[in-house]
Amino acid sequence: MQPKQYGIFSLPVIVGALGFFVDIYDLQVFAITRIASFRELGVAEEAAKSVGESIIGWQMLGLVIGGIAWGILGDKKGRTSVLFGSIFLYSAATIANGFVQDISTYTLLRFVAGLGLAGELGASITLTSEMLPKEKRGLAAALIATSGVMGTIVAYFVQDLSGGNWRLCYFIGGGMGLALLFLRMKVFDSGMYHGTKTQGVKMGNLLMLFGNKERCIRYFRAILIGVPVWYVIGILITFSNEFAKEFGISNFDQPKSLMLQYVALAFGDMAAGFLSNYIKSRKKTLLIFYCITAIFITLFFVTKGGGNAFNMYLLCMGLGFGAGISVQYITMSAEQFGTNLRATAAISIPNLVRGFLPLIILLFKFLRDDSVFNNYVTGAWVTGIIVLVAGFLAVLYTKETFHKEMDFVEH
Repeated sequence: MQPKQYGIFSLPVIVGALGFFVDIYDLQVFAITRIASFRELGVAEEAAKSVGESIIGWQMLGLVIGGIAWGILGDKKGRTSVLFGSIFLYSAATIANGFVQDISTYTLLRFVAGLGLAGELGASITLTSEMLPKEKRGLAAALIATSGVMGTIVAYFVQDLSGGNWRLCYFIGGGMGLALLFLRMKVFDSGMYHGTKTQGVKMGNLLMLFGNKERCIRYFRAILIGVPVWYVIGILITFSNEFAKEFGISNFDQPKSLMLQYVALAFGDMAAGFLSNYIKSRKKTLLIFYCITAIFITLFFVTKGGGNAFNMYLLCMGLGFGAGISVQYITMSAEQFGTNLRATAAISIPNLVRGFLPLIILLFKFLRDDSVFNNYVTGAWVTGIIVLVAGFLAVLYTKETFHKEMDFVEH
């Protein structure tokens, strides 16, 4: 039985929030420094789009592989073992990124950083969900999410105040990660995890996720729920400068759009956490935020970015608010699976969601190709429709988890 003193401002939640802050900073620092770093490394402007998509693809591949590996380790060896290992790996890789002199090394280190970044958030959510009562899990998730997305905002201001010194952005990100290791030393695994492990239950058996049809479908649905978030972040916002050109909008700053989107994302995550706690439903909250996202995606394309840079920034903020469901769906993922598979699921699911981004980019490339629509904008909104429909259906067929007790195992 967990001690009653665990609340939304307990040490595991606070450390989890700071961890997500650094995690998001290091995850998004490439998107913010992409243009400046490419310019210094000699990437031609006409090649910047394809090189950027390639590096993001490798980073996401690292997240997928790391998500599975850290997830299994989190069930077999403990949630805190993941936090220590993942933080050290992505911090070291991020610092090394500040020294790169060529695109090949840049790509390799973003892949390694992806491997490390895969473990942080899922392990924190798994740990806090096991330590807090069901009435507080959503609120703790909101606190972690709100603190986390501020990492992108800080990354933007570091890049801006440093006069575009992209290498400094990487050094600061890696340094914050190493500093976080000292705080992590004061956090321990939950009694629920230790109790389950001592019962001789199979822990972290990846095959169990796929050996049972119902469990496999449950796992795949959980992945699809999060995919629209990364369509917004990875396509509409990351390449918002390309959309601005297509819409005929001048003086548009892509790093600024990313920062503003994450400001709104912070409020969205906070609102989603409080709303789910108020209406006592994860499903209804996700559906409401999907509708908000769909409205702003429609406005983004129908109004051609609002016609000017200021309006396009506002639309990016609207997209960010609607996409503020990341920690909500990860919490829902943790609540769906037993203690012996919880870390495997909760850590791997958000990273497989992120790993879907290269597939979304491939779909986007296919749809905008000469042989299909032959149009960059049309390919983008058709991709959005496909992704949103898949997410809506996944939520509709997922069972409500708000009231679910966490002390159970998968057989």
